[in-house]
Amino acid sequence: MRLHRLDITAFGPFGGAHSVDFDALSAAGLFLLHGPTGAGKTSVLDAVCYALYGAVPGARQSGQGIGLRSDHAQPRTRTEVRLDLTVAGRRLEITRQPPWERPKLRGAGTTVDKAQTWLREYDTRAGVWKDRSRSHQEIGEEITQLLGMSREQFCQVVLLPQGDFARFLRADAEARGRLLGRLFDTQRFADVERRLAERRRATEARVRDGDAALLADAHRMQQEAGDAMELPDLAPGDPGLADAVLGAAAIARATARERLTVAHCRLTAAESAHAATRRALDDVRELARLQSRFAEARQRAERLQERAGAHQEAQRRMERSRKAEAVAPALELREAAEEEHHRAAAAEARTRGMLPDSYADAGAAGLAAAARRAAEELGGLDAARRAERRLAELAEERAGLDRQERADEDVLREAEAWLAEWDATRTALRSRVDSAQEAATRAEQLAVRREPMQGRLDAARTRDRLAADLEGARRTAAASEQRALDARAHWLDLKEQRLSGIAAELAAHLTDGEPCAVCGATEHPAPARKVAGHVDRETEDRALAAYQRAEEQHTEDERRLGGVRAALAAATAEAGDAPTAQLEADAVELEQEYTRARRAASALHATHEELRHAEHEHERRLADRQQAAVRAASRLTRRETLEREQTQLEAQLAKARGNSGSVAARAAQLERQAALLTDAADAVRAAEDAAQRLKDADARLADAAYRAGFDTPQAAAAALLDAAARRELQHRLDAWQAEEAAVHAVLAEADTAAAAQHPPADLPAAERAAAAAEHRLREAASARDAAARCCAELDRLSAGATKAVRRLAPLREEYDRVARLAALTAGTSADNDRKMRLESYVLAARLEQVAAAATARLQRMSSGRYTLVHSDDRTGRGRSGLGLHVVDAWTGRERDTATLSGGETFFASLALALGLADVVTDEAGGVRLDTLFIDEGFGSLDDQTLDEVLDVLDSLRERDRSVGIVSHVPDLRRRIHAQLEVVKGRAGSTLRQRGV
Repeated sequence: MRLHRLDITAFGPFGGAHSVDFDALSAAGLFLLHGPTGAGKTSVLDAVCYALYGAVPGARQSGQGIGLRSDHAQPRTRTEVRLDLTVAGRRLEITRQPPWERPKLRGAGTTVDKAQTWLREYDTRAGVWKDRSRSHQEIGEEITQLLGMSREQFCQVVLLPQGDFARFLRADAEARGRLLGRLFDTQRFADVERRLAERRRATEARVRDGDAALLADAHRMQQEAGDAMELPDLAPGDPGLADAVLGAAAIARATARERLTVAHCRLTAAESAHAATRRALDDVRELARLQSRFAEARQRAERLQERAGAHQEAQRRMERSRKAEAVAPALELREAAEEEHHRAAAAEARTRGMLPDSYADAGAAGLAAAARRAAEELGGLDAARRAERRLAELAEERAGLDRQERADEDVLREAEAWLAEWDATRTALRSRVDSAQEAATRAEQLAVRREPMQGRLDAARTRDRLAADLEGARRTAAASEQRALDARAHWLDLKEQRLSGIAAELAAHLTDGEPCAVCGATEHPAPARKVAGHVDRETEDRALAAYQRAEEQHTEDERRLGGVRAALAAATAEAGDAPTAQLEADAVELEQEYTRARRAASALHATHEELRHAEHEHERRLADRQQAAVRAASRLTRRETLEREQTQLEAQLAKARGNSGSVAARAAQLERQAALLTDAADAVRAAEDAAQRLKDADARLADAAYRAGFDTPQAAAAALLDAAARRELQHRLDAWQAEEAAVHAVLAEADTAAAAQHPPADLPAAERAAAAAEHRLREAASARDAAARCCAELDRLSAGATKAVRRLAPLREEYDRVARLAALTAGTSADNDRKMRLESYVLAARLEQVAAAATARLQRMSSGRYTLVHSDDRTGRGRSGLGLHVVDAWTGRERDTATLSGGETFFASLALALGLADVVTDEAGGVRLDTLFIDEGFGSLDDQTLDEVLDVLDSLRERDRSVGIVSHVPDLRRRIHAQLEVVKGRAGSTLRQRGV
């Protein structure tokens, strides 16, 4: 990650807009950020953190971000932070605006604008910035993924706060664990500890629940068995719980089976006694039933004798009813005729009441003749109605002519007004068409120049980039050439040394009695001996291989240098000698001119269409004016014709209306009169017909009553029964006959008569004896059922307890295994002699890496005196794993980091911070951190130590890193030339760059 530029507006102590050019500051590798206390040095670092993560470090974070706004800012100046950086090979620009409480645009008071965030990326091919996102969440996830670290990690490894690391050196294991836990992703190991503890508790609970359930089954078995089962005093978790429960259950089941056998014997005896008493009770009940039946029959016979007179009267009434049924049709016909006569008379009275008094005595024929005369007069009004409708149509048509006349007057007035401005409108539109046409021609000419200009500009940029790369390629080629020469010289030296000592190498293979490979002698009295610095063949071959690799690298560097030169020459030939800035300005000016021409030419089609529509409108307006004049002439002729026809129709209607207001009113009056007369004539005829039918019905009824044997029709009507009364009377007669037959049948039975001769039956005594036997039987059956139920329940509970014991066995094994693992990871197990938790173990490994990385710089800062080492020793009653000691090379002893002096603590914490930055960077995926900041602490160093610390920081530039030091120390301003000064003032702080 490399920072390029930071723009701050109304942020923290900075009331206005300020910029920081990190590219210029980073060119020196080491730069100083200084200023008086409270000026805002830390606010610059806060702005970097806020741009990346939308929040500032630690306690300076102020909730919703409104506290980030400068108190020195103007009311309508919005707080904004913009950061230009390169991360993971991508050039990004992040702009953040926190929530802003601004004055309202209208009225008094303030309102809060929401936070805004933009993310842009520079497209190197197109050479432009492209928008990527405006979502807070998407941008936050994108930056966190690219950096590979959280805000806490970033603030710890990029913005190195020395005070935190000084406290880290003196902190105990718990405090170090909290800091390392925030920097390294060890949450998963803490989750493993928690998961194992939860699983141990869950498994333990399941085991206890299983024991409790087993003990509950045992108590239920004890309740069922009673005194047959003795259960010792046990609790969940006792080792002998399962054996005790199963043993007691076996004894209880055996005792319950013995009791069940005894209950079966008692039940058999009770069943025999109960059967004997039931048979005796049945005999007594049968005798009592027959005696009761005989007495009841005698009582029923006496009641029949008492009701004999009423039965004979009912028979006579039924006979008269059968005779009256022959008169029933005549009675019904007479009632219908009388009802119809009443309705007809009422209708006649109602219709006569609606007629004038002159028709009060008129008969049906006179009323019908009057109705016909009214209908004939009504038919003569059809022509008058048509004339009346035509008169209304004429009035509507004249109103329509008036409306058309007014509409045509509006059309003529509007057309005249529009045509008066036609010449000016046409001239203006044609002028706009000509201007747009000229702009289109200009845009085509500029478009031809755009592509060559862009090609020259790209070539100029490539030329500038290759010119900068050429010097680096030259240095690389020269360095590789020198390495190749040095490797060749080294190889030749080794070869010469090997040739000088070749005799010793050959002598190493001589064996007594075997010929020499050089002279052939079999005796070797004085073989050559290897001297110090002898070079063997393998060493010479390694030197030769190193020389060949260096030569190949030199050849590759020369080839790359030639390629850069050729590309530079091609780019120079295409771009020419014009500076890139001039070409960029020419290209921007050409693009702006082209854009203006395109924008002006884009109106050509719309202007053409507007002119065409205006010409069509001109033609339409002329046609409208001519048509309106023609319609005015035709309306004058039509109005005269309508007036003559209207005069004729009004004379005809005056005669037809008579005294009525209109023909329609006269027609309605005649229609109502004809309808009333017709209804009255029909009602009179209906009343006369109904009176005749009633007279005929009276004659037929009298004749039918005489033939049926009744003196008068009224007597026949009184004897007639309705259906319900007839059914009820018949039911009473049938019931009498049935009861008489039933009584005679009972009295004739032999068994009933014989039972009546015996003494009265003693049924209560027999029932008491049967109830006592049944009670004894129920007790025996209940005892047998209880014994059987007890056996079954004990068998069921015993089977369940056996299954529970089998099921608990593997669960107990799982609990033992999980408990051991949980205790081991939690540091409470006896096997974990250092009492180290799993998360502490992982953090200890990370701390060991940090100590190793910090030692490489600490030894240089302390001139080789101090070394940081990780310790697993326990301190007091605490757990081990996160100890940190320092080894003093002057004494050879190891001591705690809390014993370091102020200056020693500073460079030890600085080394620890730099080492932690390297380890966290590797942990985060190896993201390259090209810009680091170190905050305060240099005032505690002497001159020599300060020089050593600055040398270590300067060595960070080996990988093209830049380090910013935040300090008040005046000596640093003389030693570090690239500076960013924060100047404090009443109107807010300002930024000033020096030495860049």
